[in-house]
Amino acid sequence: MAANSSSTVSKPSNSTGGKQSGPSAEQVVAAFQRMRSEQRSMASKAAELEMEINEHSLVIETLKDVDPTRKCFRLVGGVLVERTVKEVLPALESNKEQISKYVESINTQMQLKGRELTEYREKYNIRLVGEGEDGQGKSSASSNGGEGGGSKGGAGVLVS
Repeated sequence: MAANSSSTVSKPSNSTGGKQSGPSAEQVVAAFQRMRSEQRSMASKAAELEMEINEHSLVIETLKDVDPTRKCFRLVGGVLVERTVKEVLPALESNKEQISKYVESINTQMQLKGRELTEYREKYNIRLVGEGEDGQGKSSASSNGGEGGGSKGGAGVLVS
């Protein structure tokens, strides 16, 4: 049996079955924190781009009421360039559309990352501080004080 158990010890590092028992609790937490950080950075970038869309909308609405031959200045790559309203307005609308498409792309990526995080949490039985023991949600857990989350599962990981 000793030879058999040594062969199974070397196999998990190469096979897919080793992923479930392979990583330590610290590695699981580190990977989970990394995924959460990625999701947060995506949300931050989406919020930043939404603000840019709002700024573009404000400028577009302002320029629609202005004479198309009027001079206006636009910052392009850190250089202030003199143009006319009729040249700048289509470029602003195009930029706004491109930013909107990029925001949609980021939002779909965030949804995928959220699903990936949920699957990872379920796979490794990860509970966040403040969640209940049975995973019913944060609102019921915060009233019950989710500190004793490890007493039932025993194999779960608690992440702050």
